[in-house]
Amino acid sequence: MTLGMSKGPWIDWYGANTAGLSAFAITYLLGALGAAVTDSCSACWSILIAIIRGKLGDFFRCLKTKPGVVMMVGAIIGGPFASTCYVIGLQKAGSIVVPISALCPAIGAILARFWFKQELNARMMLGIAICFGASVMIAYPTLGGDAPEGMALGIFFGFLAAFGWGFEGCVCGYGTALIDSEVGITIRQVTSGLSNFIILVPLFGMISGGGNTAALVTEAVTDGSIVWFACAGLAAYGAFMFWYKGNSMCGAALGMSCNGTFSFWGPFCCWVVLGMIFGLDGWAMAPISWIAAVVMVAGIFTIALNPLDLLKGKEDK
Repeated sequence: MTLGMSKGPWIDWYGANTAGLSAFAITYLLGALGAAVTDSCSACWSILIAIIRGKLGDFFRCLKTKPGVVMMVGAIIGGPFASTCYVIGLQKAGSIVVPISALCPAIGAILARFWFKQELNARMMLGIAICFGASVMIAYPTLGGDAPEGMALGIFFGFLAAFGWGFEGCVCGYGTALIDSEVGITIRQVTSGLSNFIILVPLFGMISGGGNTAALVTEAVTDGSIVWFACAGLAAYGAFMFWYKGNSMCGAALGMSCNGTFSFWGPFCCWVVLGMIFGLDGWAMAPISWIAAVVMVAGIFTIALNPLDLLKGKEDK
């Protein structure tokens, strides 16, 4: 998605020729538009795969069921709501919002404990804390001096984003336990794509006072850069499907902590794709990020099993 937003008309929109866009529109409207195009491409992939695998009828039938409604609610909370809060948080408080948003595994695990009676003991909470600490380590190189006024408000929105993603992982993991994961992800991506385009983009367009929102949307979806958004949409299809399926199989605490490794894999993939393959500057990874990845694996290991059980197993042998 970042690569697509660095090509075609996006260069002008973010560059010197801003097409008359206000600062608000450049910050919020374009961010929402990029997310909307990506989610909509993912929705198209979801529907296409459902047709090929003969599950399109199941998709429409599940929309009328309670688990289907649960998936749609989770998609709205985790899609437009959480994404918007995340964007606002970054704008107001800077990169400190990144580790704050990584609290979503802890929030999802706590919600799952109260709603679905999933296990959450002291060892699992320790593992979640280790994963959160690793996220702080990854964000540490960018944590200084980049936060503008309104940091408290930005941090608040960061927590809202963490809640939204924690809610989505917990609730949609429950939904995927009741319906097919491929059908569930189709519901999620279609809901998120439509709500972004129907609610979020027009809302930011009205707030920014831009009468050219429709023109921006048309240019974004007809330009050649849409190829990169299509690639991002296919990746999002797999990412969310396996996230939901994993949460339904192993519980929100472990599933969402494993998913929390995006705080490492995101910068890593940007470094490989944007930095190494396309030669864009500014995407190199700091050494602390590699160390944090090992720490995060240790945190996930702590959540998954009790280290004392391994010692007992060796003693039994």
